[in-house]
Amino acid sequence: MHSKLTCIAGLKAAAAVAPARQAAHWRALADSVLAHTSRHGLHPLGHWQRAFDDRRVDAALLIPAVRGALAPDDPRTVATRAAVHAELERDGYLYRFRQDRRPLCDAEGAFVLCGLIAALAAHQSGDEIGATRWFERNRATCGPPGLYAEEYDIGQRQSRGNLPQAFVHALLLESAVTLSASGPGSADAFP
Repeated sequence: MHSKLTCIAGLKAAAAVAPARQAAHWRALADSVLAHTSRHGLHPLGHWQRAFDDRRVDAALLIPAVRGALAPDDPRTVATRAAVHAELERDGYLYRFRQDRRPLCDAEGAFVLCGLIAALAAHQSGDEIGATRWFERNRATCGPPGLYAEEYDIGQRQSRGNLPQAFVHALLLESAVTLSASGPGSADAFP
């Protein structure tokens, strides 16, 4: 689902800068992919599910709305945000998806990338306090050299997984710039 929805965001972004004829084709293709994806990938509760044949919630499904696949107030976006937080949030961190019936923390660490996406999703929906909370909570996971790992072990309060994780660093910078541009004060709200 994440890949299909991200393609929709990419097609819409490309259409925004393409010549009119090409833009119309790309918008139509985005609409077609969205219709197909909605028919086969929407959970009965109204949120996006992990795959056509996998009804689990996946925090990566926050990314497409942040990237413009759907509006922040689209019912599918709202329902997905709610489902992700209800099922995958623990202590201000997000897990990517539930691996099995074990407690989330037994299968893997919380994904720092998902926590930063949650900050951008909260910001996009107008929840600046929530956005700042998500950002600060996940920003604090860096190790002693100031590097971020892919995962964070909530119980042991330490980094897990690949290090350094360039995706986390890039999203940290994007989140900092995005939140500081709209937050109280000036652009240096997040030094």
